[in-house]
Amino acid sequence: MKRHASTQTLAFKSPLADRGGLDRLATATRLADLTIDGIGGRELANYLAQDVDRFLYTAGLVPADAAGKALEIGANPYFISVLMREARPRLHFEYTNYFGGESPLITQQVAWTDQCGVRREEAFDSYSVDLESGRLPVPDATYDLVLFCEVLEHFTSDPLHAVSEIARVLKPGGWLILTTPNVARFDNVVALLEGRNLYDPYSGHGPHGRHNREYTRHELHMLMRHGGFACDTDFTSDVHDNQATQLDAAGIASLLTATQNREHDLGQYLFSRWRRLADAPGERRPSWLYRSYPPETLC
Repeated sequence: MKRHASTQTLAFKSPLADRGGLDRLATATRLADLTIDGIGGRELANYLAQDVDRFLYTAGLVPADAAGKALEIGANPYFISVLMREARPRLHFEYTNYFGGESPLITQQVAWTDQCGVRREEAFDSYSVDLESGRLPVPDATYDLVLFCEVLEHFTSDPLHAVSEIARVLKPGGWLILTTPNVARFDNVVALLEGRNLYDPYSGHGPHGRHNREYTRHELHMLMRHGGFACDTDFTSDVHDNQATQLDAAGIASLLTATQNREHDLGQYLFSRWRRLADAPGERRPSWLYRSYPPETLC
C-alpha cells in the first residue's frame, strides 16, 4: 500500500446550514475566557478550540421555534448552556451533572462574555444524578426538550437506564438532541490500519472522565428506538481536522465510501434529533449491548 510522508487532511462535514444563528469566529473568541468557579485554564481552552464546531452544529439541531421547559444533561463545562441562552432564548433550562458525592444539587459559578461583549456571571444549579442508576427528581413528562450531548459514551454499565429516564421526563412528542462520538469514524479506521489503539486513555477524573463505550450510527438508532424515540434527523460530521500521516488516506476514503451505507457515517461525531414516542420504552435490555444478565431480562 502506498505510504505518504506528509500529512493528508480529509473532511466529512455537517449538512446543516444553520448553526443556531451563531458566528463561528465570534463564538470561539468570546467563549475563550469562560471560567467555572473562577477557573479556566489550558484544558478548558483546548476543549473549546477543538470542539467549537460541535457546539454550533448542536445549536443548529435545536428547532428555531423551540420553547418551554428544557433539560441539559451533563452541562459542565457550560459552553452549550450559554449558547442556548442566546440562540434559543424561549427555552428555559434546568441542568444535571454528576461528579459523585452525596449532595443532590451542585452549584457552579460560570462567567463568560455574551454576544454584546458584556461580561456575565451566574450561578448554575444542577441536579446531581447518576443517570445509569438514579432517577431525576422531576415528574413524568416535565420537559419539552432535552439536550443529551457527549454523555452517552461516558457511561460504564447501563446506558438504557439513562435513555429510559430521559423518555420518562420528556413529554410525548418532545425533542431530544443527542450527540456522541462515532466509533466508525474515518479517524478510527485509519488508526486500526496503522496499528494504533482506539480506546480512550485512563482519566484523572475517574471512570466517567473517559469514553467507555462509543457507538456506530446503526447502534445508536437501535438503542434509541428501543428506548422509545423516533429519529427526526441525523448525520455524521467532523469537527476538527481528519488526519492520516502514513497510509493512503484518500484511497481508504474512496474504498469506504464505495461500501454500501458507509458514505454517510464516516464523520467524527453522530449528530441527531429525536421525537419522544407515546409508547413506553422496552423494559428488557438488548442483547447486542448487554451480556451476562439473566436470559429473561434480555431481548
